[in-house]
Amino acid sequence: MNKNEGLLDRTVRVLAGLVLLSLVAIGPQTLWGLVGIVPLTTGLLGHCPAYTVFGISTCPMAGDAASESTT
Repeated sequence: MNKNEGLLDRTVRVLAGLVLLSLVAIGPQTLWGLVGIVPLTTGLLGHCPAYTVFGISTCPMAGDAASESTT
């Protein structure tokens, strides 16, 4: 799975995911906060399936296959 999210994109996604998840425990306390799992997961993994479908990449090293294969 290739990374297609840059550092800023990942940071915003993780923060947004945590904020949405906090709505489950504090705030209106509804299960709609579980929607935060999606941005949190994509931010932590660095891969967004929707970006792949639309051909978008915010990762500056997206075309560098050597950095992916060293893990």
